[in-house]
Amino acid sequence: MYGEKAYALVKECANHENSLPPYNASLVQEVSNEIRTLVEENQEDAQTSTEETSDSGSVVSTIRLRHAAVKRNLRCLMAYHYNRLRLLRKMRWEFGSILPADIKSNLSPAEIEWFAKYSRSLASYMRYCKCK
Repeated sequence: MYGEKAYALVKECANHENSLPPYNASLVQEVSNEIRTLVEENQEDAQTSTEETSDSGSVVSTIRLRHAAVKRNLRCLMAYHYNRLRLLRKMRWEFGSILPADIKSNLSPAEIEWFAKYSRSLASYMRYCKCK
């Protein structure tokens, strides 16, 4: 069924409201692959329906259903990543610019990079505020 894997990501966030579980790269990849597959199927059906006008009503309904599934999957991916970054931002204020090893091991490479950039930006802002 469309969206089950994306729902699992959102459920993971709900189950770990104040903690950061390991980044679920495999599930994120599966959701991304599902999105890609749905978009490709929509493109094929749209191309076919413009070439053949018979039974276009059911094709349009199918395309709309898949498009809704794509949008839902994207929202779930955004919610998953937003929640993780929200927790990282909170942890920056709790732990400072160096995360404990057990937390850092749960991050993806992109999250580690984001945390470093966020820490630098925050430190730069704090230095600027002290000067005034």
